[in-house]
Amino acid sequence: MITATPEEARTQIVNMVREFVRRDVEPVAAHLDKEDIVPHDLIDKMKEMGLFGITVPEEYGGLGLDYTTFASIFEEISKGFMSLTGPIGTHHILTYVLTHYGTEEQKQRFLPDLAAGRKRGGLALTEPSGGSDVAALETTADKDGEEYVINGTKMFISNGRYGDSFCLLARTDRTAEPKHKGLSCFVVEKGGPGFRVGRDLDKLGYRGVDTCELHFEDFRVPVENLVGEVEGQGFGQVMSGLETGRINIAARAVGVAQAAFNAAIKYAQQRHTFGVPIAEHQAIQLKLADMATKIQAARLLTYDAAAKKDRGDRVDLESGMAKLFASETCQEVTLDAMRIHGGYGYIKESPVERYYRDAPLMIIGEGTNEVMQLLIARQLLRRPEYQI
Repeated sequence: MITATPEEARTQIVNMVREFVRRDVEPVAAHLDKEDIVPHDLIDKMKEMGLFGITVPEEYGGLGLDYTTFASIFEEISKGFMSLTGPIGTHHILTYVLTHYGTEEQKQRFLPDLAAGRKRGGLALTEPSGGSDVAALETTADKDGEEYVINGTKMFISNGRYGDSFCLLARTDRTAEPKHKGLSCFVVEKGGPGFRVGRDLDKLGYRGVDTCELHFEDFRVPVENLVGEVEGQGFGQVMSGLETGRINIAARAVGVAQAAFNAAIKYAQQRHTFGVPIAEHQAIQLKLADMATKIQAARLLTYDAAAKKDRGDRVDLESGMAKLFASETCQEVTLDAMRIHGGYGYIKESPVERYYRDAPLMIIGEGTNEVMQLLIARQLLRRPEYQI
């Protein structure tokens, strides 16, 4: 257990993660990506480091660390193999929702196993008919005595194949207006009749992560698994959890962009054209300057959102800004890194090719960037006191 000041604890665990990535992750990242292998051995090492319970309070078996440390960990892992953040990404949304909205009995029942990684969690939110319009989801949960009967399908679920417990949003009131007031959040545990894992989804990037469909057909969960044991609160619970999800997505984007930049500047100093390193050509220097500036701006936005979350502030605006800017920066930087590498950046011998394929995930995940722009604008209009 880490016993130190917050700054010391952050330094200790981030250094430990950085060394883990250098020693164990980077040498196998290309192989895992190419073969789309879920690296269970690396995931086990992450469990040993406590990474499944980064922000879970110590009293429930977690590390009890802050969101600044949380973001740092996601950035460091993403520099080596962004996919390895998958097992702990939406897992942390489940632990967040339980920590902040669960009853004491629910915390005692679920959090210790989740924090230790004995059980892996996920977020069952997106559906085949849509993801951004959360209030219109179609999965239902009908109360039947001391149980809820769940019917519906969830799509693009990380940890879907190997996860054990999921934070599932379902409609408990079909007549509620506005619609989001009819949504409730449940902890659903794999097993039993009516819960089926569907097909594995073959992806452009973010490979080595089990991403699946989940099907529910008259699947029964006990009323004790309704988060907070109050219906109609699910939308707010999940949206609050997604604030932290957007911080982790932004941190992933910063990590991938930094890795791409590191590769580009190294290559630019080694590759010669016209008798000099290409780093001496002004066109390359201009790219490198813009890349570095954008990465640092993205990093500052990300850690600003994390620091405000640590203070207990509402950060839907800040996390949305960080996610939007960092993910767009990541896409731009990985493309520029590929262009600096030329043909060598387009072949799988170079990690830059993988960075470029991984980058779009952050533009789509935890709400598309078009939705982020709408959310940011609406929050600015509702909060005229907000100072840029």
